[in-house]
Amino acid sequence: MPTPSLYRRTLRHMLQLDRPVPPLDDAGLDAYRDEHYRWNFTVNLLDGASFWFGLSFASSSTIMPLFISKLTDSPWPVGLVAVIAQGGWFLPQLFTANAVERLARKKPVVINLGFFLERLPMWGLLLAALLAARSAPLALALFLLAYAWHSLGAGVIATAWQDLIARCFPVERRGRFLGLTTFIGTGTGAIGGLFSGWLLATFPFPLNFAYTFAVAATGITISWFFLALTREPVQPVQKPRQSTRQFWSELGGIVRRDDNFRRFLLGRGLLALAGMGQGFITVAAVSRWAVPDRMVGGYTAAMLLGQTAGTLVFGFLADRRGHKLSLELAALAGLLAYALAWLAPAPSWYYGVFALLGLQLGGILVSGILVVLEFAAPARGPTYVGLANTGVGLVGTLAPLLGAGLAGIEYGWLFALSAVAALVAFGLLHWGVEEPRWRQPVVPATSGSPPTIPAGE
Repeated sequence: MPTPSLYRRTLRHMLQLDRPVPPLDDAGLDAYRDEHYRWNFTVNLLDGASFWFGLSFASSSTIMPLFISKLTDSPWPVGLVAVIAQGGWFLPQLFTANAVERLARKKPVVINLGFFLERLPMWGLLLAALLAARSAPLALALFLLAYAWHSLGAGVIATAWQDLIARCFPVERRGRFLGLTTFIGTGTGAIGGLFSGWLLATFPFPLNFAYTFAVAATGITISWFFLALTREPVQPVQKPRQSTRQFWSELGGIVRRDDNFRRFLLGRGLLALAGMGQGFITVAAVSRWAVPDRMVGGYTAAMLLGQTAGTLVFGFLADRRGHKLSLELAALAGLLAYALAWLAPAPSWYYGVFALLGLQLGGILVSGILVVLEFAAPARGPTYVGLANTGVGLVGTLAPLLGAGLAGIEYGWLFALSAVAALVAFGLLHWGVEEPRWRQPVVPATSGSPPTIPAGE
């Protein structure tokens, strides 16, 4: 059996901890970033486009609930998928922030660990579909295990990926990068949604889902090869080494002292709570109108078209006006989506529901990720990202469980409460949070001491 020292050596090798760090100052780092900007923009654009195309064939809002409905009549596995989708990516981030802040290189985390933690598990969905013909319970168990492995693995590397994006792209260009990337990815994904609908309608169960999940795993694996081509501006570590106890003890001080960030956390948490109904919209349509599988593929396409428009518009808007406005508009789109799902008189109206839901997801994807990086100085970015995203993950984990309980009573109540949560989130973000780009960020704390806020804050 390998010794712990072998594990440590392997991990150090994978994270390239023993490689020397170039002694570059801020001017040198900016020059390297600008020199490789076009290259990094291109390869990360291809990464995102491939990733989103693949993900359209394994949508947690449409394809996955439909697959689960073929295996069981219980709403709880659908709720569990929503829990995994909401919490898997968000929850681990705070637990990795301290380690990520001490790494000079973020790319090895994203590439070397990410292949095994995030990309490889997607092939488990294909195996689950192939197993469905023999044993529905085993197929469901394997499906949930593979999806949880993928989502939690993505969450483990998420802080490093966000820090890598912050290093490669200046603040005034991040919105257009992520917006254009997801615009192309979700645009091709919308076509993929139509194709997935054709696959689901043409082939018998479970072969139709096997083909669909095979395309998903292939697209997400191809995206990894493009991401591996990123040229990272390697930065010397500026943060003093902290113990785990010191790191956790300072988190409360950050939330107490930074009033604007604290109000943002509340608004962002309410926006996550509004997602309690997201995973049940497809199931509600199937239950109420017995919509065919092909129409579900159309719902996926509508959602991705909305997300395509949202990511592009919100990305360019955020570069000019800040990310807070984009999040406010995303909250309003969510409000309209859930209100329409609540009051829709026919299944055709759900195309509008999913288009609005996609618009909301586009805004959250672009600005929900990037806005957090602007609340703090760069050295503390992973900590702020971890605080925000793990907090969202906690709410996102509980929200689908609440949604599953309400879905067992009445879908109308579920969608109505989701709409109310989106409305309150909009109000708090609009009137309670100042755009962080126009404020001076929090000064990084020294090891073991609380963070400070510049005068006037």
